[in-house]
Amino acid sequence: MKRILVTGGAGFIGSHLCKQLLQEGHEVLCLDNYFTGSKEHIVDLLANPYFELIRHDITEPFYAEVDEIYNLACPASPVHYQYNPIKTIKTSVMGAINMLGLAKRVKVKILQASTSEVYGDPAVHPQPESYWGHVNPIGPRSCYDEGKRCAETLFMDYHTQNGVAIKIARIFNTYGPHMNINDGRVVSNFIVQALRGEPLTIFGDGSQTRSFQYVDDLIHGLTRLMGTEAQVTGPINLGNPQECTMLQLAQTILELTGSASRLVFQPLPQDDPQQRRPDISRAKALLQGWEPQIDLQEGLRETITYFESVLRRDL
Repeated sequence: MKRILVTGGAGFIGSHLCKQLLQEGHEVLCLDNYFTGSKEHIVDLLANPYFELIRHDITEPFYAEVDEIYNLACPASPVHYQYNPIKTIKTSVMGAINMLGLAKRVKVKILQASTSEVYGDPAVHPQPESYWGHVNPIGPRSCYDEGKRCAETLFMDYHTQNGVAIKIARIFNTYGPHMNINDGRVVSNFIVQALRGEPLTIFGDGSQTRSFQYVDDLIHGLTRLMGTEAQVTGPINLGNPQECTMLQLAQTILELTGSASRLVFQPLPQDDPQQRRPDISRAKALLQGWEPQIDLQEGLRETITYFESVLRRDL
């Protein structure tokens, strides 16, 4: 049994990770300030004697004796990270410094949940880890994009200068239960609008593409990355290479929900990437052949079922 710290543990991805680590027989210390996380996501874990929940903001130092650290704390949807951009970049940068400092003191491995947003609006497609990205450093998305890029720099520097054992995962679009109903991400937006019978809002002409991975596939990738040998630091892309347009996603969700909602089109937000698809060759080679197992329709069905229960509860 390991004692594992998960920052952002009450969030969308963090709550699934906490559950998986407990199922593997570990003790889990969950940190969250509840800006985007929710106790509802981990309420079924509270009775587990090996689960501990602490309200804490990682922009402030934290001290504990742990065996591994997963650093997931940071708002990840534009609606949330643009609400307070200074706080967003502080969470990425100061949070990384505080968690790396803890990892250095207690001599443990630490995994950084980075993002495909480090590639910006990519000029290379699909995106390999060797691509440096095409990012606007002063745009509305830069608090998140550049905050995560700086966090990766800090992780590499703590590794080379101080010998901290690091892992960097670049997470591509992920969806599934525990997504915030108002987070502004395209999957949750489309599902909620379809279930409510509201028009589905498509930004631009709908030809822009994304690659969507179900949350369970991501969690398996994260735990496998943490379990790799010391020389495997990353960054490693974790995503689904199956690409679809926003129009295709909208049509699929309308079919699965049986909704008669129509499509409405609005201007594309500034710096919104036109295409996004991961090259997962490195992940397949280094993570015991890891690759996504859950196809889009199967994952969307599970996510739709989750949002149906949320909407019924909120009536």
